[in-house]
Amino acid sequence: MPAGYYLFVFFILGLCIGSFLNVCIYRLPRGMSLLAPPSHCPACGARLGPLDLIPVVSYLFLRGRCRHCNGAISPRYLLVELLTGAGFLLIAREHGPHVHTAGLLVLFSVLVAASFIDLDHRIIPDRLILFALAAGIPLAALQGAEVLKDGFWGSVLGGGILLIVALFSRGGMGGGDVKLAFAIGWYLGWQETLVALFLAFVLGAVLGVLWALRTGRTLKTAIPFGPFLSSGAMLAVLTGDKLISWYLNLWGG
Repeated sequence: MPAGYYLFVFFILGLCIGSFLNVCIYRLPRGMSLLAPPSHCPACGARLGPLDLIPVVSYLFLRGRCRHCNGAISPRYLLVELLTGAGFLLIAREHGPHVHTAGLLVLFSVLVAASFIDLDHRIIPDRLILFALAAGIPLAALQGAEVLKDGFWGSVLGGGILLIVALFSRGGMGGGDVKLAFAIGWYLGWQETLVALFLAFVLGAVLGVLWALRTGRTLKTAIPFGPFLSSGAMLAVLTGDKLISWYLNLWGG
């Protein structure tokens, strides 16, 4: 398959998955079913037809408004679709056609949903974590015993480190973050999990300071860590091998 066509297919797949993730982001924290009722306008409740649900195209064609009530549709719907499409493209380009790539696409989808839910509700739903584990453990097993073993230690390391942070921070780190780190470890293995956590803490510290300076709040103000953890995991997916090699070469002379 030509490389350009291969990447285009994954980009379109990502847009479609992003459309479904918008449903997850809205419904999961509210305890709603993902299947029923059918998609509808959150403002007027009108059921959306097929032409209203085409990723990106429908939003642009309708100019970000409901065709029934003319109510504004949050640009976040468009952002999630484009972000997921871009993420799928980058992962496919970096890792190629492989079972490992399928696992990373699942992980990325979970992280997108977890990040936006955490931003809105300060929670990471258990249903999302359970799905990540239900998919991640079998996908690791399909790649062989060594990958499965690496995933196990990655989960122990990721979940264990954040559990220690949560215990010592006395509420500064939520249980959802601990469980998300545990799930991430199954997909990344112990080395890239360490990279992901390091990047997450760096991003959290830098952006936390900038946010405090801009808002005038203290650094003790709680901010959701899920988006930082997700960003660190994705950076590890795309650059983890390079960062590990650079670090080893640096200490090796």
